[in-house]
Amino acid sequence: MENSKTALLVMDMQSSILSNLPDSQELISNVNNAIKAARNRQIPVIYITVGFRQGMPEISSNNKAFSGIKQHMADVNMKEWTAIHPDLSPEEEDIVIAKKRFSAFTGSDLEVVLRGLDIQHLVLTGVSTSGVVLSTLREASDKDYKLTVIEDCCKDGDEEVHDILMRKVFPRQADVIKTNEWAI
Repeated sequence: MENSKTALLVMDMQSSILSNLPDSQELISNVNNAIKAARNRQIPVIYITVGFRQGMPEISSNNKAFSGIKQHMADVNMKEWTAIHPDLSPEEEDIVIAKKRFSAFTGSDLEVVLRGLDIQHLVLTGVSTSGVVLSTLREASDKDYKLTVIEDCCKDGDEEVHDILMRKVFPRQADVIKTNEWAI
């Protein structure tokens, strides 16, 4: 793997999202190890967060996935809601990109940043496997990026869905590895 054309995407690792998982400590530890390995190899670390303006005007009532949370989150402080978990805090040289939907590309300037850095290989981590990871993988594959998914740096609310994606779906478009394979 050519490090200079590779970037690690750390997606939706927000405290507000991680707090919905029954046990996120192992995931946070694995992602931390992946971040350290990337930094040691001078691979850019790009954080992707999902967030909206106050009142979520970006969410249409036609959007089945997001419209359900719009009413519940009307009074939520978006700055706090989008905060990256403190154990995974970005460093000064890291890039933080905000998106508006499941895919890291939708409503963000990710593609412009990747072109600017001449990135051709994306290494994906994130919550949830069936949300941001799946959507980003599919779109990145269509955009001809080489892809790797770090399996134990991803988590889903449904363990069975996570396993099916990792075993049957993702390998069609990406290499699926574990943290210890990435961190060598």
